[in-house]
Amino acid sequence: MQILEQVQDTPRAGNIKAQWVSLWTGPVVGAVLLVAMLAFPAFWPPMSPTLSADEVAAFYSEHTSWIRFSQVTFNLCGILILPFFMVIVVQMKRMRNQSHVFAYCYLTAVVSGATIFALSNIFFLVAAFRPDRNPELIMVLNDLAWIVFIAPVGMVVAQFVLLALAVYFDDGPDPVFPRWVGHYSLATAAAMIPAAGAAVFQTGPLAWDGLLSFWVRNGAYALFVVVMFFVVRRAVLRQALDEGVVQ
Repeated sequence: MQILEQVQDTPRAGNIKAQWVSLWTGPVVGAVLLVAMLAFPAFWPPMSPTLSADEVAAFYSEHTSWIRFSQVTFNLCGILILPFFMVIVVQMKRMRNQSHVFAYCYLTAVVSGATIFALSNIFFLVAAFRPDRNPELIMVLNDLAWIVFIAPVGMVVAQFVLLALAVYFDDGPDPVFPRWVGHYSLATAAAMIPAAGAAVFQTGPLAWDGLLSFWVRNGAYALFVVVMFFVVRRAVLRQALDEGVVQ
């Protein structure tokens, strides 16, 4: 955060300060969301798709308070991770030898993914709103929540592919992101794809609680955010130096 004290008072300084503040919302909001995930008992381990309606209803009845706490936290704070990704958009727009099409498509993919996440959060909350209702209805809402949370990975895959394409097209002498970021983005996109099977399979690695659909998907996404924090931090610092706004 010391860069805020080093930024000179220039017309471009506001852009750097805004990016710097937005960048640091990532770890702060990430820590809050991690607490919410740890508070949601269905995540550790994830609830099995093979549970009966009575078992699902009993789970919601026994953990109503924790489910509500975790999902309300997601509802309030989940969208606050977007400023971090918007810094990536800003840096993508600085890339040479391309239009801004990749940056704008990346922006759309990120917002679409955040919307899907919010919908799954609402389904969990609705299931916990009346835990004494018909177990079959609670099971339907629980299925909706888990499938919407895990399976719709198209926009997430597009997010990583678009970033990779932008990196590859940035073929100037001083690219914004190193080329390995493109390779890493494509590898992360590949790790997301199997999760689409969560809408079909109830058992095995492709079920919503499976190795590929839950653990690899979410682990790869979280690791990518951590790695990109340091990559983007370096890019913003370099931009500040290039534009002469750091003392």
